[in-house]
Amino acid sequence: MPRRRPRGKGSLIRLEGVTKRFGAQTVLDDVTLHIRSGETLVIIGRSGCGKSVLLKCMIGLIRPDSGRILVGGRDITRLDGEALAPVRAKFGMVFQGAALFDSLTVNENVGFALKRQDVPEARIAKVVEERLKQVGLPGVGDRKPGELSGGMKKRVGLARALAVDPAVVLYDEPTTGLDPVMADAISELIVETGERLGVTQVVVTHDMTSAYKIGSRIAMLYQGKIRVVGTPDVIRKSRDAVVRQFISGSARGPIMAKSLA
Repeated sequence: MPRRRPRGKGSLIRLEGVTKRFGAQTVLDDVTLHIRSGETLVIIGRSGCGKSVLLKCMIGLIRPDSGRILVGGRDITRLDGEALAPVRAKFGMVFQGAALFDSLTVNENVGFALKRQDVPEARIAKVVEERLKQVGLPGVGDRKPGELSGGMKKRVGLARALAVDPAVVLYDEPTTGLDPVMADAISELIVETGERLGVTQVVVTHDMTSAYKIGSRIAMLYQGKIRVVGTPDVIRKSRDAVVRQFISGSARGPIMAKSLA
């Protein structure tokens, strides 16, 4: 298992004035956000507000129309093709639906990226065993994804993301589709991953129970802009009407009024 990375106060990822449009729709509008080394930043907001687009911009899967995204001080908006590969290698991604290969076993899924990097088979087997044990799934390596529950698939997805020893792990709606008990188990796993490995984590979610539990800080994306950033306690106590409506889950307030206008 890799050494726990030291936490620092510096920004590992910096988004500066990031704007992204799809046709006439502006999804991200002059977004500036700094993500500190070793923290778990949670990004909240309504479905379709651009949270997942923001994640994809961070890893270079989507190029913004304007602004800069610096990863370790390097502006990835100026990179493409092979130049992006070493930057992407710093990231592990846990997709909303786990995105496992149905035709492969759990072991093969977790070791997939390592195999593509020509890592020796003995080393892959050792890493896969360690990662599955870490996410609480020892002994399931010979199963296929179709034999797993939704929560187990999420755990395998995390094991696969961690297999490449990333500096940053991105999570897209990690608790969606899970019952409250399993959602809490996944949240616990995210907390443990941050504490044990010291990785920087960015989690997109609209699950406020999870957000409060896992977040070092929480940022709310609203109408393409960062509405507020703060600790879970700051968000809980916010007097901003938009923030209060979202975290309370109420249908009454400025969010719905704006949607219906």
